Amino acid sequence: MPVFSQSSTIKPKRAQLDRSVAGAISAQAPFERIKHYLKSGLATGVWPPGALMPSESELVAQFSVSRMTVGRAIRELQQEGLVERTQGVGTFAAELHRVSSSLTIRDIHEEIVGRGHVHRATVHLKRAERASASIAKRLDVKLNSVVFHTLLVHHENGVPLQCEDRFVNPICAPDYLSVDFTEVTPTHYLFQVAPLIEAQFSVEAGLPSSREAKLLQMSAAEPCLIVSRRTVNRDTPITFARLVHPASRYQIDSVFKPY
Repeated sequence: MPVFSQSSTIKPKRAQLDRSVAGAISAQAPFERIKHYLKSGLATGVWPPGALMPSESELVAQFSVSRMTVGRAIRELQQEGLVERTQGVGTFAAELHRVSSSLTIRDIHEEIVGRGHVHRATVHLKRAERASASIAKRLDVKLNSVVFHTLLVHHENGVPLQCEDRFVNPICAPDYLSVDFTEVTPTHYLFQVAPLIEAQFSVEAGLPSSREAKLLQMSAAEPCLIVSRRTVNRDTPITFARLVHPASRYQIDSVFKPY
């Protein structure tokens, strides 16, 4: 595994991390405080996949604990698949291997947490706007009628995994724009307020838009797996979403069983 030095670009993030988690972890057991600190750094990209993390000696000094306590915290993170240790070299943020999903509607937060990893969402757009011809057709609403629009990026262990561009029919979820989507995903919220009866999928290989490439921190020439999904409650469309995933980080699995 390549060794990465702690570069100057990481240090400011480390300082911000120290301040942001200090209050939240003060009441925890020593090894749990260290785990929380390291998990927070992984989730926010302080240590991207493959990056060298703080040494045991650094953590001993920072938290004023024994080497045994630090060792326990790191071992548990290793068991959870969040870090990798190389004897005589150090501890590294685990590489994010390509992950898979079945062709079902599942909350991406649950997918990521189910793999023992950390999910984080960033919201880049949340507003009401006029429906274009394309969106009006997909949501079965009148042209220029008001629809809700959100744009999120979902991260797994600090790595962008999915760009979610979603339009919602206000009739089905009138309070949609008041939800904090850093705390609950749009999928989870819509499951609660507008149970679906039918889902329509389209899956294709393609290239990201320039904006999607920037949000996903990838080359605009890198292929993506693009899922277009429309869900319906009885005869009323609830939402249409374009879900873009870097092909190197994601795949879809399916099982067919004949009757």
